[in-house]
Amino acid sequence: MNLKRFFGGLLTILGIVGLIYTAVIFAGASAETRDIKSVIIYGILGIVFFTSGISLVRTTKDES
Repeated sequence: MNLKRFFGGLLTILGIVGLIYTAVIFAGASAETRDIKSVIIYGILGIVFFTSGISLVRTTKDES
């Protein structure tokens, strides 16, 4: 089992969860009570985790 590929998959899943949570916060809040800081923070973390996980999975070679 390749540890880098597993870690890349974990980062990708965490990124997807972060992006979905950002969308839920953004859609659930009204215009007056929208918490811009949390939307930006969770969105950026989700994008970073997702892209780093995808690139780690892509660049890791299968060694059986």
